[in-house]
Amino acid sequence: MKLYLAPLEGLTGYIYRNNQAKYFSPLDKYFTPFIAANQNGKLSSRELNDILPEHNQALNVVPQILTNKSADFLLTTERLQSYGYEEVNLNLGCPSGTVVSKNKGSGFLSQKEDLNRFLEEVFSRTTAKVSIKTRIGKDSPEEFAALMDIYNQYPMEELIIHPRIQKDYYRNTPNMEVFKEALATSKNSICYNGDIFTLEQYKTFVKECPTVEKVMLGRGIIANPGLAREILCNQSLDKATFKAYHDQLYKDYREVLSGAKNVLFKLKEQWFYMSHMFEDVDKYAKQIRKSQKLHDYEAAVNQLFEEKALLEGAGLFTLPSKT
Repeated sequence: MKLYLAPLEGLTGYIYRNNQAKYFSPLDKYFTPFIAANQNGKLSSRELNDILPEHNQALNVVPQILTNKSADFLLTTERLQSYGYEEVNLNLGCPSGTVVSKNKGSGFLSQKEDLNRFLEEVFSRTTAKVSIKTRIGKDSPEEFAALMDIYNQYPMEELIIHPRIQKDYYRNTPNMEVFKEALATSKNSICYNGDIFTLEQYKTFVKECPTVEKVMLGRGIIANPGLAREILCNQSLDKATFKAYHDQLYKDYREVLSGAKNVLFKLKEQWFYMSHMFEDVDKYAKQIRKSQKLHDYEAAVNQLFEEKALLEGAGLFTLPSKT
């Protein structure tokens, strides 16, 4: 089984990727948070820092691009190729309202004729490998059959399917019936993405879909950065490694981010998920969330690690989403 990292805005940048690989099992591919393509093919300073080869040494990184304009996609792809990237990924999955309202991300799924023209232009002109991360529709799962007819026309590197519609955000359960239909009809290689938070959930998925050879991990690996190691080696997360991993993240963010406020915001984003790995965590999670100064944050985190035991995946079945 190949394991991938999902692109999660604000969470899975290069500092996260490097530390996950350093302290736990490196993944087969790391997909970057999306790059917003523009008509000049220029990258923002944040986007550039995230894809610089020197920030991603020894990692197999795939930049993800968000746009509904083929010319912008092609220009951005050329720019990424100049940094040595051979594969790019098209974001057709983002459910954010601000993205969808512009017919981008999963909003592009409702514009089937435009999407088909977009893909025709991209695949006829680029020399890069192109993969797609998609949801199964904007408003209804019934949309996906027509989308598969479009996808099957193009020789993509792989099709990564998150079997929810845009309106689900991260609510409800993944639609496995539609996913299995896609497995049966796809002319492209398929990767699964959605709600694998524990080893048991992974085993259940493999039993249900034994022909799938690639799985993308998202919120589950943010909560448990050792999830891939647990899946591959049956080695559970241990508190000492978890603490060392956190402390390195904290150190690295302090080195690159300006001011305590930005550092705390970044780490609190991680703790929104990581806190679910501890038993009886509410009081400690609240202290972390309310920290306004670095020394208060450090004290709250140290107290949590000293006083509370790790759970073995329990609680993650109801892992919340911020959207």
